Amino acid sequence: MNHTVNVALQVLPTARDKHPYDLVDEAIRVIAASGLKYRVTPFETVMEGDYDRIMQVVRQAQEACYAAGADSLMTYIKIQSNATTDVTIEDKTGKYDR
Repeated sequence: MNHTVNVALQVLPTARDKHPYDLVDEAIRVIAASGLKYRVTPFETVMEGDYDRIMQVVRQAQEACYAAGADSLMTYIKIQSNATTDVTIEDKTGKYDR
């Protein structure tokens, strides 16, 4: 995969003593600090960039949830790629931006 891809990441953490939103915030902090283009939506965060780099960030986001106190995680990943061209967030949703 030599072109830009989009990856949608959803982490669903559980913890005995923490609200799941607080743990999800930790994952989003990792994504924000990564330098990747991203969009947070109500159900998932979409990232744009190099496949291998995004997969590193996915792992770091999971690790951040555990470091913040998650007991377990359900992690869902969707990947859109193209053999001949880049896949961008803008191409799919740019017309809806205000």
